[in-house]
Amino acid sequence: MMGEFIARNLLHRPMRTLIGAMGIGVEVALVVLIVGLTSGLLSETAKRIEGIGADIMLQPRASSYLLAFGGAPMPIKIGDKLKEMKYVRSVAPALLQFNTSGVEVVYGIDPESFRDVSGGFVFVSGHDFEGPDDILVDDIAAKTKKVQPGDSFRIFDHDWHVAGIVEHGKGSRLFVPLATLQELVGAREKASVFFVKCTRPEHTNDVMEEMRRPENFSGYTIRPLKDYLSLMTSTNIPGLETFINAMILLAISIGLLVIFLTMYTTVIERTRDIGVLKSLGADQWFVVRALLSESAALCLFGVLIGIGLSYLVRAGFVWKFPTLTILITGGWILRATAIALLGALLGTTYPAWVASRKDAVEALAYD
Repeated sequence: MMGEFIARNLLHRPMRTLIGAMGIGVEVALVVLIVGLTSGLLSETAKRIEGIGADIMLQPRASSYLLAFGGAPMPIKIGDKLKEMKYVRSVAPALLQFNTSGVEVVYGIDPESFRDVSGGFVFVSGHDFEGPDDILVDDIAAKTKKVQPGDSFRIFDHDWHVAGIVEHGKGSRLFVPLATLQELVGAREKASVFFVKCTRPEHTNDVMEEMRRPENFSGYTIRPLKDYLSLMTSTNIPGLETFINAMILLAISIGLLVIFLTMYTTVIERTRDIGVLKSLGADQWFVVRALLSESAALCLFGVLIGIGLSYLVRAGFVWKFPTLTILITGGWILRATAIALLGALLGTTYPAWVASRKDAVEALAYD
């Protein structure tokens, strides 16, 4: 009986029901997509950095997990000192610059040392660096930017020659000669990070202990790359968790207002119906339960819309921006569902309380 009652109430005003469900769907989609976008970008970035194949990463003091914001304060000669350490096989300096026009990080590398650490690029087409103005583009970026070997590519107010297209997964999506980038950004003989390859992976801790000695690199940021993926979370990025929480709060506010408005107008419009129910013997709990059940049903309908909207929006973004990663997980879908249900129940509390207190005679006389 209750199920049929709720279904008829929802279908009585299909447009209002759809608008209410869409509001909740937008709430769910916002939560899922915001978290999916941030976690996807962090996870994908971490995987590409791990794909370099180094064992240790040396950065300046108090460096961020986001390498692009580390600057270039370290002398390139640090690499020579690193090479002299026991169990160190090879060292690759890299100068990282954030390209605002393309919202991407460009790696300035020394081809030989980077090849020794990473094992070299896998070329889809074209060839390795041959000149100071050559640039290597990974296959995903090449698809997005529609470039091929031999094309001209402009970043940092400089025209580059696309030498080759390489498989993705080696840190950046764009690679240029280290010396050229140093000259362009005024960081001559400087590097943002040093990637260190040990003779054997089990020597990583020994090398890190030696690097941390006062006479070596005490105070510098020294990280093992095998743990980098676990470090790239919103809690470790300053301000990111606050941003995510603020966006989730905004989404909850939207859903709360939508469900409150929907259920409040429902109570106002059904004043006479509530009067009929009370005259037939329905108590206050029955009225409250009916409205809360209707709100929950509307919320679940909205959740389904929100999940579908999340995957639809993700597909659109990935189609338009292939380099973008949005990670939708079952855990956050469940969290978004719980948030939506909680918001729906809170938004229905006052309208349900108002409805349950209506006098049957006054409700029947309501016009």
